[in-house]
Amino acid sequence: MRGMEEFVTEEDPLPPAPGEAEHPALALANSAIALPGGHTADLLGAPARAEQWLMRRDLAPEDTGMAETCATQLRSLREQIRSLLASRVAGHAALPAAVTAINDAMTRVPTASLLMWDEKTGPYRTAPHPTTAIVEHALAVIAADAADLLTSPDADRLTACASPPCNRFLLKHGRRQWCSTRCGDRVRAARAYARRTHAPAE
Repeated sequence: MRGMEEFVTEEDPLPPAPGEAEHPALALANSAIALPGGHTADLLGAPARAEQWLMRRDLAPEDTGMAETCATQLRSLREQIRSLLASRVAGHAALPAAVTAINDAMTRVPTASLLMWDEKTGPYRTAPHPTTAIVEHALAVIAADAADLLTSPDADRLTACASPPCNRFLLKHGRRQWCSTRCGDRVRAARAYARRTHAPAE
């Protein structure tokens, strides 16, 4: 049996939650995972892992060379999206800062090459730093998807996994309220234990 430490450091500790394949914003929100025993798994915990996460979703090419600054931007967007999804699930008003963060990410990507001026050669136009441009494009795509998810019919299917301590979101199908078979098994095991321990004595 694998130890918890091995489980926590795996690249993908859980299978994708329902809806992640269609919505990269949902996948990003679920990239920080709460696990039993107070453990966590952060799929964006280091620049190399954040780069791999983007690559697997065709949001960055291989060998992007992501720096910690860019990984921090991705993790920051994740927290804002999680805030918005939690507000939608709970039926509460969204935090204005979270809405602003989504709009900023969508509109930050340059639509043209920028004007630069070299002291020796004079004016020229060029794209922003390649890595920065790649990351900002990825952030814009994810932010736009978050806006689409929250304003589409799929938003009515959005829910939080009902298997504590899991903190992932999913798009429910039928009565299913958990994000994976593992979480579902944990719920069923807890219910069975409750029935046994609360059964009347004969």
